[in-house]
Amino acid sequence: MKKNTPALTLIITLFIANLAISPSTLAAPQSLDNIDAAFDTLLSSYSHDDISQAIATIENGWQDRYIPQLLETVGLTQQTSSSRKLFALLSKKTGQKFGGNINDWYFWLWNKPEKLSPGYANFKANLYKRIDPAFETYFQQRQASARIRLDEIRWGGVRQDGIPPLRNPDMIAAKKAKYLDDDNVVFGIEVNGDARAYPKRILAWHEMFVDTIGGVEIAGVYCTLCGTIIPYKTSFNGVKHALGTSGFLYRSNKLMYDKATQSLWNTIKGEPVLGPLVDKGIALEYVSVVTTTWGEWKRRHPKTKVLSLETGHSRNYDEGAAYQNYFSTDRLMFNTPFQDERLKNKQEVLALRFAASPREQLAIDTAFLKKNPLYKNKIGQQKLLILTDKSGANRVYDPKEINFVSYDQDSTVTDNKGNKWQLTESELRLKNKKLFSLPYHRAFWFGWHATYPETRLITDK
Repeated sequence: MKKNTPALTLIITLFIANLAISPSTLAAPQSLDNIDAAFDTLLSSYSHDDISQAIATIENGWQDRYIPQLLETVGLTQQTSSSRKLFALLSKKTGQKFGGNINDWYFWLWNKPEKLSPGYANFKANLYKRIDPAFETYFQQRQASARIRLDEIRWGGVRQDGIPPLRNPDMIAAKKAKYLDDDNVVFGIEVNGDARAYPKRILAWHEMFVDTIGGVEIAGVYCTLCGTIIPYKTSFNGVKHALGTSGFLYRSNKLMYDKATQSLWNTIKGEPVLGPLVDKGIALEYVSVVTTTWGEWKRRHPKTKVLSLETGHSRNYDEGAAYQNYFSTDRLMFNTPFQDERLKNKQEVLALRFAASPREQLAIDTAFLKKNPLYKNKIGQQKLLILTDKSGANRVYDPKEINFVSYDQDSTVTDNKGNKWQLTESELRLKNKKLFSLPYHRAFWFGWHATYPETRLITDK
């Protein structure tokens, strides 16, 4: 049998060490008169006889719709012998030979039509409430509301807000940020003239901040696994949504939750996908974010504010300390249903989508853009002017009918009539004329492609 994958090893390690769940905290085994009781026994009993009887009950009443439940059960099973038996049962009933490689099992499953038990969501509720009681509400009696595959919602190894968001974080003036070196990566956001920098080295430990920028409350959602940071306006149609980190993933991208309804939200789309907020027409508006260096951002914005190291949490905020092993390879911790080798998994792309053209998305290789500092394209009827400065940072504008021909990779863009437009984060200016910026962000290629498998890709490879 194959060794456990890093993802399975991480989950089991977190479950045993960090979550500290002992047999006494689990429910007592139920009688084995049905499949549900058998699954419960697999997680709640330490008796080899009980576990063997539970596996026999599942085998005798086998249906393919039990495959997702078995995979989730084996992910939380603390006994190696039980894991071997469960994987052996899966192989026997499906004919697949993936051994103990749970990611291979999921890849195979997700490329088959979804086949779930009617009570699958309730199974997930009962399974994961053992880890965090807050998890129960995500799933209980919510199967019909799902707008993504329920078997693709995987636990990420932490409780609700177990990766603690920074809410109204302490911001300091640029001159006081002695802890930052000029080459450190920051995520720069400007709203209504209010410029702020959020260093990657801090956000990688928190994956979300909620801050008021330029008078607008913004939830900046950073998924370290898929390389996306997206700043969302938290209010939609007059309703403010208090967002947090659910503890679950969908296609290796964190799922958010809102505190009022405990609905789960797709991070890249900013939309509810499970729970009472589904199909309410909610799609949060997002604003642009510049991935750049601290030196370049503060040069352009000397009055910028930046996150303080005083976050209220004890972490190693050194550059590159968080997720060092993950970022150093192209391997994934949690896989997706796709394998696309046009780019490496973690190659960054500029990710573009607009509500006016919901069926069309565009991903542009940032290495391609670095070679083409002035680049034009379009999505639907929306024209795009993409400018890449010397630091490699990208910015996107609506050029309207203006034909731009050159960019000095700093602050000046020239059109075909020789007019020199000045670049700011929000617009291009020429005397009393303005061309406004468009929303954009970056993502790892695999993460964007997993959400939008039909996306167009621009690359020179």
